[in-house]
Amino acid sequence: MKASETKLLDLLAKGSQFVIPIYQRTYSWAQSECAQLWDDIVRAGTDDSLNAHFIGSIVHVEKGLSNLTSQEPNLVIDGQQRLTTVTLLVAALAEALGRLPEQNREPLDGFSPKKLRNRYLVNNDEEGDRYFKLLLSQTDRDTLKAIVGGAQLPKHRSERIESNHAYFQGRLGSQGTDYGAICRGLAKLVVVDIRLDRSQDNPQLIFESMNSTGRKLSQADLIRNFVLMGLEPSTQERFYAQYWRPMESDFGQAAYEAQFDDFVRHYLTVVTGEIPRLADIYEAFKAYARAATSDTGSVEPLLSQLRDYSGRYCAVALGQEKDKRLAAAFQDLREIKADVVYPLLLEVYTDYELGTLTTGEVAEIVDLLTSYIFRRAVCRVPTNSLNTTFATFGKGLRKERYLDSVKARFLSMKSYRAFPTDPEFAEALKTADLYHFKRRSYFLRRLENHNRKEVVTIEDYTIEHILPQNEKLSQEWRDALGDNWGEIQARYLHTLGNLTLTGYNSEYSDHPFTVKRDMNGGFKHSPLRLNQGLGQLDTWNADTIQSRAARLADAALDIWQMPELPPQVMAEFQQPRAETAFSIEDHPNLLPPARRALFDKFRSEVLALDPTVTEQFLKLYVAYKVETNFVDVVPQVARLRLSLNLPFESLHDERDLAWDVTGRGHWGNGNVEAGLDESSDFTYIMGLVRQAYEYQIAE
Repeated sequence: MKASETKLLDLLAKGSQFVIPIYQRTYSWAQSECAQLWDDIVRAGTDDSLNAHFIGSIVHVEKGLSNLTSQEPNLVIDGQQRLTTVTLLVAALAEALGRLPEQNREPLDGFSPKKLRNRYLVNNDEEGDRYFKLLLSQTDRDTLKAIVGGAQLPKHRSERIESNHAYFQGRLGSQGTDYGAICRGLAKLVVVDIRLDRSQDNPQLIFESMNSTGRKLSQADLIRNFVLMGLEPSTQERFYAQYWRPMESDFGQAAYEAQFDDFVRHYLTVVTGEIPRLADIYEAFKAYARAATSDTGSVEPLLSQLRDYSGRYCAVALGQEKDKRLAAAFQDLREIKADVVYPLLLEVYTDYELGTLTTGEVAEIVDLLTSYIFRRAVCRVPTNSLNTTFATFGKGLRKERYLDSVKARFLSMKSYRAFPTDPEFAEALKTADLYHFKRRSYFLRRLENHNRKEVVTIEDYTIEHILPQNEKLSQEWRDALGDNWGEIQARYLHTLGNLTLTGYNSEYSDHPFTVKRDMNGGFKHSPLRLNQGLGQLDTWNADTIQSRAARLADAALDIWQMPELPPQVMAEFQQPRAETAFSIEDHPNLLPPARRALFDKFRSEVLALDPTVTEQFLKLYVAYKVETNFVDVVPQVARLRLSLNLPFESLHDERDLAWDVTGRGHWGNGNVEAGLDESSDFTYIMGLVRQAYEYQIAE
């Protein structure tokens, strides 16, 4: 590796060609970043005290560390965004100067349109792709070539390349532009030129360690480079065209940039059974990839698997499902933002493609997932632990009886994971504030359109409070509600019974109920199902609000259903958990009376944390788990050594009684250990254990 400080324009002038490898991401700078570069150039060009303006580094691979007059193209590892943006600016500058009178076309020596093009944009004595100083990858390539070459833009063009070039054209075409300042500013741009020798340097490691000033790479960018960077160019081209490019196309540019990292996280959850942290997706993928390719050394099966899962994700999460029944079910999931279920659905969709499940069975599973998430939201059940719940949901399913197994799993979940019952759901619907409910639009749409072929687009309507929100109710309303009208308004205003849809919100205003009922477009004449029955009422008060809420809640129970299984079928899925071959008798350090009493007290407290906590005696330790182990007890002669399964930095331990064992071999799960003996502050140690439990639940 050789690094030197150089002017960016000198780098472009001396290099024969810079090529963005096919595994690199597409050009991604937004107009805001172009504006920042423009401002930096103007400032540098107008301030004589500034000799240079540093904009980052350019890392490129050569076959050897020859000088930049070599005819070998330089493969750019880092710096594509800066190189491309400056190229777009230089191209726009050459165009703008070319439109000036002859005597004004070179505002600074060396910055005429011809010199700009021949020094920084093209190799004038070359043909074909070698004619261009900078070659991008994918659809960016043809668009930039057209701009630099003065040709018509291609049909399938890069929107970012086109729009950013147009941005610079606009800035350069504005009245009063100081072309001399722009040229001087460009001449002051400085980069660190880092040249790598493929035979001696590891481009991937260097790429990962770069902390450039450009736009931060996504986890997906790093993954793509990791998979493709070390391959021969012909293999890169084939793998990119066969696997990666189809994934990018399926996602589309906007979704690829916004959601591909999320997809990879869900994919890794499915194939590894563990949920990587958002910031650790790349490291988790590398670990999985190295394990998956250790036997064959070929990355192609891994890419093929990733491609298959991306297709499933696009069907589930991006609206690309072709079957209408499934598409509608997936749409409901997306509307309630139930991303936590995607690992399970990726597994379900895989089995669907393999023929293990029918379309109807998949739709029923999706409906149950939607019902579970939605009921919990209405009942205000905290969402913590749902990631872990659905990461492990498929592990215990009996796939020969897939649908019944899913239902049994839902019905067997207890405590904070339990499926809200019909009475719980109905009561919450009738009493909760649904006006400020985040999923309000979805809820009303489903209520209005359930079993209806002529779908009503509720976006054409607004929410109507039948009993008005106005704190200064008219006398007519007060008479209808009774002496405690203020209490009734406060209690029922935003509840289901008092909410409906209308296209006449402004006309209804705060009028009495009978006016809203009988007016043109009133409740008597409304075509909406939500308004059925209102036209036959003579008054609106607490009784009628409660009655309507009960009726709509019954309808909701028919939409968001609870799973059902006959008792004899449920019993088949409730076989006792297989006991391990070990017991307390296999741990002699737990048998002395004082130690046994301490252990019994400890296990009693841990099992009391939640009904879902289970205990398992293993050969070397005793495990306590919910979804997975949160504390393990390693019986020792002098004490009980506790392994707490949470990051050391996440533990609040003001007495420093725990210690960090990250990276050290030890029995038990987790990176934190603490000791417990007869002289310990039992309450304090249990506080540390509770943190490990709560950390797992929160995750």
